[in-house]
Amino acid sequence: MSKLNTSSSELDLDRPNLEDYLPSGSIQEPRGKLRLRDLLDISPTLTEAAGAIVDDSFTRCFKSNPPEPWNWNIYLFPLWCMGVVVRYLILFPLRVIVLTLGWIIFLSCYIPVHVLLKGHDKLRKKLERCLVELICSFFVASWTGVVKYHGPRPSMRPKQVFVANHTSMIDFIVLEQMTAFAVIMQKHPGWVGLLQSTILESVGCIWFNRSEAKDREIVARKLREHVEGADNNPLLIFPEGTCVNNHYTVMFKKGAFELGCTVCPIAIKYNKIFVDAFWNSRKQSFTTHLLQLMTSWAVVCDVWYLEPQTLKPGETAIEFAERVRDIISVRAGLKKVPWDGYLKYSRPSPKHRERKQQSFAESVLHRLEEK
Repeated sequence: MSKLNTSSSELDLDRPNLEDYLPSGSIQEPRGKLRLRDLLDISPTLTEAAGAIVDDSFTRCFKSNPPEPWNWNIYLFPLWCMGVVVRYLILFPLRVIVLTLGWIIFLSCYIPVHVLLKGHDKLRKKLERCLVELICSFFVASWTGVVKYHGPRPSMRPKQVFVANHTSMIDFIVLEQMTAFAVIMQKHPGWVGLLQSTILESVGCIWFNRSEAKDREIVARKLREHVEGADNNPLLIFPEGTCVNNHYTVMFKKGAFELGCTVCPIAIKYNKIFVDAFWNSRKQSFTTHLLQLMTSWAVVCDVWYLEPQTLKPGETAIEFAERVRDIISVRAGLKKVPWDGYLKYSRPSPKHRERKQQSFAESVLHRLEEK
């Protein structure tokens, strides 16, 4: 509870003082009339609503911040134009060649291994794991990725799960080129969905659909089965459940922390000096996002493999999740906010709205009785 209270107090500090946004002397209320301050005192609900209009701490978690323009000067503009020519006409074609070459090598090896070694599962899985790491390395090379890994490389052990903050689908690629994780991921359409149902199935990845309640039960069962296997690839979960803009961390889902196994935190931090790696799935497709990365100068990233954590005596799964979120947030320099990332995809429940309406009605009646 103390951690949740701390998170709430951090959010309160984010809330602006509404009167600071009003010009001094702009509101002249007659004496004895209801003033703006009195109106806001009627109910905390009104204060929250007005504060959300001025500065919405939830929406900020999913906003892509555009880079500051630097080509405003007559001396800098020619350099900016030169940079556009280099990135789009030289680097981009070279990166397309690199990625195409990577796919040719990968498919020419993966198909024979997958087809011809069906009776030798152990060898087949080992080779497929290496090939998936290889194609992910080609993807990172196609962005001129500069990734620095800190800490020991993850190993294959039973009863452990890795959790990381989530900025983009490329988080999976950045981590996968070092270790072939089995990841829990939303099912995607198009060519990404085709890769999920074919190639990534070979490393034990598990897919789900947020809108299907049955999928949650199936995923929970598969998670428990996977962590028990000694020969399975390390399990990777993004407990935020959605992409956040690498400035904040939203609430972690407790599913990964109810498995009764060791949790290994991973912190990912992108340097936005060349490109913003945040993928806003509502505004752009993943293909467009990849093109944006491939036409940038480079993708710069730090990855920290942090100390494994276990559930403490008397600690609930929610408290365990918050403790791990604290560790990741501190290491990556991210700010914690007490929001559920799934609110990005759905509306608040009717019960929550009714509680707010009841609270508002009671506070208005109480204020009127005082008057």
